[in-house]
Amino acid sequence: MRTLNRKSAQTHPQSERKGSGLVMGAACLIMLFGFTAFAIDIGYITLTKAELQKTADAAAMAATIEMYEGWGTGASLTTAETDAAARQAAVDVAALNRAGGQVSCFVDPARDVRLGNAQWDSVAQEWVYNWGVAPYNIVEVTVRRDQAGSTMGDGPLALFFAPLLGRDNSNLSAVAVAGIKPGVGVRKIPGLNVGVLPIALDVYTWDAVMAASSYDDNFTYNDETRTVTVGSDDIREINIYPEGSQNLPPGNRGTVDFGLNNNSTADISRQIREGLNDADLEALGGELRFDMLPMEINGDTGISAGIKDDLEYIKGQPRLLPLFDTVSGPGNNAYYNIVRFVPVRIVYVKLTGKPAGKKVIVQPCPYTDPTVISGETIINEDSILAPLGLLQ
Repeated sequence: MRTLNRKSAQTHPQSERKGSGLVMGAACLIMLFGFTAFAIDIGYITLTKAELQKTADAAAMAATIEMYEGWGTGASLTTAETDAAARQAAVDVAALNRAGGQVSCFVDPARDVRLGNAQWDSVAQEWVYNWGVAPYNIVEVTVRRDQAGSTMGDGPLALFFAPLLGRDNSNLSAVAVAGIKPGVGVRKIPGLNVGVLPIALDVYTWDAVMAASSYDDNFTYNDETRTVTVGSDDIREINIYPEGSQNLPPGNRGTVDFGLNNNSTADISRQIREGLNDADLEALGGELRFDMLPMEINGDTGISAGIKDDLEYIKGQPRLLPLFDTVSGPGNNAYYNIVRFVPVRIVYVKLTGKPAGKKVIVQPCPYTDPTVISGETIINEDSILAPLGLLQ
């Protein structure tokens, strides 16, 4: 009779189960490693994309800052100078940012930066970008990690574990568009004054000088030293001192009351030097909207020698000059119909001597400050400019 050995009969199945467990364990480890590698590299890619986008945003805004001085009839930079300054600013700011293990981001000024002009299409209700067209008010910056073989810092992003799965790197890029929009008004921000000049000029004189083929050009503003000197700078100049214009009533020299009516000479002096304060703007409802003009403003007594020092004090500083089309009433009873505001700087003041020799000469200039309200409207060469912002 044959006896069954239970121990020998069970040995083989147990060995098979152990072998199967090892194979399954190894497979699970491989899968776990793959998922871990995938998660780490995806996280690294996501972080790098965020760093590239942050860099592109900063570089585009830095380039936009350089475009303000190149805008409009009062531009202190030529188109070529604006182009060069904007591209260099983008390169410099990108280099201050790190991304994807690089301590500095590389931007090629010719390949990765482009400038253009954006205009509002009132029919389509959208901004239309015209790249390569001056005057420039938009800039696009691309920050790359996709240039194979590059040693400049814009090469593809090397991954940690993905090479074990057959992928060595990832091509990434980020694009930002920043620009300058027109201002449609100014608003009250506590502690910040608005540089409105309480002297009005007729719109007809302004438009005629802006359109003229020949014009006065006797003074130069230096943007670096912030000083005015005698000499030509190819920027049009206008004498806003009354010259017997039929648009001005007898006894009134073009000063106007922003804020409360019947401003004193002290109020006019303060507004010339400091701009409109919180109380002045509060009297106007907290905002002064250019897109809701015309508005009637009470006139004050004329441009006298009493405000000469105040006008001298702000020489070279940008201010907002109100333009009117009609005026009614004499002296302190005059009312000006304000139809537009334009940015100017005073370059010469002479309020002594004979009336024929008195002058307050201004020239157009770029103007922006934090109180300016950005709007969706056509931007012109004499537009007031809103603070820069990202458009895309």
